[in-house]
Amino acid sequence: MTDNTKLINQLRALLLLTQTEEQVARTRIGQARTDAVRRELTQNADNAAERTEAITEQLRALGGVADVVTPALGRLGALVKAVFDQAEPIEEALLQDLTLEHQLLDRATYLKVLAEAAKQTKAQHLAERLITAHKATVEWLTVVLAEEALGGPAALQATPFQRVAGGATRLVNLPVRFAADSVNRAVDSVQQVGEETGDKVSSVAGKAAQFTDAVRETLVVGRSASLRRAERIARREGNRSAADTAKAAREELGDVSADELPIKGFDSLSTNDAAKAVKGLTSAHDVRVIIRYEETHKNRSSVISAAQTTVAGLAKDAVGISD
Repeated sequence: MTDNTKLINQLRALLLLTQTEEQVARTRIGQARTDAVRRELTQNADNAAERTEAITEQLRALGGVADVVTPALGRLGALVKAVFDQAEPIEEALLQDLTLEHQLLDRATYLKVLAEAAKQTKAQHLAERLITAHKATVEWLTVVLAEEALGGPAALQATPFQRVAGGATRLVNLPVRFAADSVNRAVDSVQQVGEETGDKVSSVAGKAAQFTDAVRETLVVGRSASLRRAERIARREGNRSAADTAKAAREELGDVSADELPIKGFDSLSTNDAAKAVKGLTSAHDVRVIIRYEETHKNRSSVISAAQTTVAGLAKDAVGISD
């Protein structure tokens, strides 16, 4: 196989993957948490489209036959991926995005070496451009995954389907002993004081055991009152674990009072002061509490963006990425 044949084969593979990358980026735009992330994803998709054109031009320059099938396959692949994404947790979808970017990066690196050996300067420059782009995207996705692992708020939000999928997956993976103990403690606390009916006992116990991102989608009317009552009963009975679980569920719902927030006097702060205060937080949990509260109250975009920036910084520290 000649050097040019290898180059053409790799360029065609990169063309297919880049088409997929563009479509994936466009499907992720709807999941952006902030306008800044939405603009970044739109720019990423546009850049991928430009890279597609550059790869196509290089293929033609090397004598490769114009391929009208590959772009269609790329779009189809991305569409199929988007559909299957909805049946799995957001972290799994993002890990697949990361796998795609690693494959693009590895193939671009291989293309560079092939181009150097074949003395194809333009192909080498294209490969270097691709390497730079995919390194940046790999880093971005790594940080987004770290944000999700830290409890968010991540740059990308799970769709309702992904929240439910994530909740189901986490519930299945819970250690049986931990889940059983959590349920038993919650049930025992409520039963001892006789303040709940049988149906409410099951409801509160189940929610205490499986508090996840899906909570916001599945809890029924009156959930906040039930959680507050469960927390109050658990603390009175000295069951700190069950009380903390109920409180965490409330925080996930944004159902906290102003005096429970990690930023004192948050409600009275101006938008600029609130954003500045959020940037001073050092715990992903505290940022998450603030963001849920903000989203369910004033929903100020600049405050939410500040929270996203703060978590991104914490995530970079967690994965060892420096600015």
